[in-house]
Amino acid sequence: MRVPKIVLATVLAAAFAGAQAQTAPTVATAQGGSVATGGTLVVVPAYGEVVHANDEATVTFSVEEQDKDRAAATARVNQKMKQGTELVRRADPQAKLKTVNYYTYPVYPEVPDSPRPLVKPEARRIPIGWRVGQNLEVTTRSLDKLPQTVGAAQKVLGIAGIDYHLSQELTRRLDDERIAATYRNLNERVASIARAMGRNLGDAVIDTVDFEGSGNYGNQMPPPPPMAMMRAKSADASSEMPEPSFEPGETRLEMRMVGKVKFR
Repeated sequence: MRVPKIVLATVLAAAFAGAQAQTAPTVATAQGGSVATGGTLVVVPAYGEVVHANDEATVTFSVEEQDKDRAAATARVNQKMKQGTELVRRADPQAKLKTVNYYTYPVYPEVPDSPRPLVKPEARRIPIGWRVGQNLEVTTRSLDKLPQTVGAAQKVLGIAGIDYHLSQELTRRLDDERIAATYRNLNERVASIARAMGRNLGDAVIDTVDFEGSGNYGNQMPPPPPMAMMRAKSADASSEMPEPSFEPGETRLEMRMVGKVKFR
């Protein structure tokens, strides 16, 4: 007996659909049904970090003088900065020195808060003195000698700020560890997602890896912490200045990554 072609085609189509329904990966829902997960594309954020002790420091020294005579104030600043620079070089010959600021500006009389000012308006723009200052930036990796170096310079200079950080060479070496940690976190999260979907990890294929969220999938890296500021009055070169105490601390290198994972 010959089966009509139309009937045979209908039977084959129904059998093919039934086979697909039996082999298509699914995940159970709370209502007892199931949702197919074959071909699902999942965007997975990942995060990695490396913590390492700081190996470099940048100290900013400052000197500031005020005088009615601009030349006198400038002379004292130049003399103190020269003395302080020599002290730093003797204490730490390997340090890198850089002048980052030199300023001179007039000082005007203060105007009291009164409905009838005691200072005439035309006198307000006549300077009563000059303020002169200069900053010196010192970068060093001799962290064990830093208290001694700063203590020597503080005889004539003040500290405007200190920043502990990782050197460029060490940061580049740690980059391999940071990338590996971030990629490891991506694999861990993909495995967790696969278990939640009732799928095998072998069914997941990484389609795209976006480091640092360059495709706007991830958040931007947080800005580095501001440099810790410390103010100190300069002292006479002949006075005894106790050495300061410093703790280099650690730096946390972070990386964010987003992966597109497709389940077969």
